[in-house]
Amino acid sequence: MQAGLAPQPRAPLVGVVNAGSSSVKFALFEGEARLLSAQVDGIGVRPAARAKGAAGEPIAPPPLGPTPKSPAAVMPALFAWLRERLGGRRLDALGHRVVHGGLRHARPERVTPALVAELEALIPLAPLHEPHNLAPIRAATALDPALPQVACFDTAFHRSAPDVAQAFALPLAMFEEGIRRYGFHGLSYEYIAGALPALSPRLAAGRCVVLHLGNGASACAMRGGVSVATTMGFTALDGLPMGTRCGALDAGVVLHLLQQKGMDAQAVQDLLYRRSGMLGLSGGISSDFRDLLASKDPRAAFAVEVFCHHAARQVASLAAAMGGLDGIVFTAGVGENAAPVRARIAEGCGWLGLDLDEDANARHGPHISADRSALEAWVVPTDEERMIARHTAALIAG
Repeated sequence: MQAGLAPQPRAPLVGVVNAGSSSVKFALFEGEARLLSAQVDGIGVRPAARAKGAAGEPIAPPPLGPTPKSPAAVMPALFAWLRERLGGRRLDALGHRVVHGGLRHARPERVTPALVAELEALIPLAPLHEPHNLAPIRAATALDPALPQVACFDTAFHRSAPDVAQAFALPLAMFEEGIRRYGFHGLSYEYIAGALPALSPRLAAGRCVVLHLGNGASACAMRGGVSVATTMGFTALDGLPMGTRCGALDAGVVLHLLQQKGMDAQAVQDLLYRRSGMLGLSGGISSDFRDLLASKDPRAAFAVEVFCHHAARQVASLAAAMGGLDGIVFTAGVGENAAPVRARIAEGCGWLGLDLDEDANARHGPHISADRSALEAWVVPTDEERMIARHTAALIAG
């Protein structure tokens, strides 16, 4: 070291946990550098772990030991594995994706017992996600009570939408008590908003519809990188059809199921969350677009066609919310990797002036609109874990 120069402080070491009902994704960041990542899938059935180093190379994953029955049960093995990887270093903080923040939580927050209690009250609004987001927080607190933890909310990005975009046509008192359109996938949309200026300053500053298409799917209208409308609503059931979720549905169908079909609330919840969407439309073939696109069964093609039809309709609806449209961004697992799905949605948006470059679309972009197209189209990989790490580092620094 040159005489007289003090060593530069290291960037904070931040872990990120993104837990689902049967999986846990983990990533470790030092500033903007991703040092490693790990994922455990099939929890409760056939759990399997894999991990990658900083360059994407495979590394030894966390040893799971006795079969974990829940995402929270993975945390002890993950912490032990991480301690071994870090040597003598300690995590500075742990950030978590929390799907629903409700009305009160519009920015990342330091985890406290009071916050966890508030978020538990939101479990009925996100029954497939919120319990599994909160359980690893409690497990990490038990394992390392002194470790700062930060909750990052998927709903927070959409709190900028005007009240007219959030309101359902129910009695006003219900809107005021919090029955409104919250929107989800906000961490993904926030990442895309931050990535767009380097790709297309014009689109970043203009009117853009981002399509987050995966097992969960939604779309967001962004004007100048700010959410002004989105397709998901009070819960993560609304909007586009999804892997196993129904998407937009006439509320009268639910009344019919309860009153005429004799289903109880639990059975309706199971139908709408777990047996609908692509799985239901395809007659049970699959909820996975890779399987549906590879299948010759007409029911699989029908499911994909319904999805693309609704996605194109939602693009037009969101364009209306912005008073026009300058371009579209595809992201998440299906949006980033399924060229036929992008092509079909783009075809449905042709009247808006979207014209794809077929070769660029087949290569997955990133820029996939033709030179003659009136609208831009991009494929931009999302990175929710990096967004959580940024928020967590900023909060503990502050």
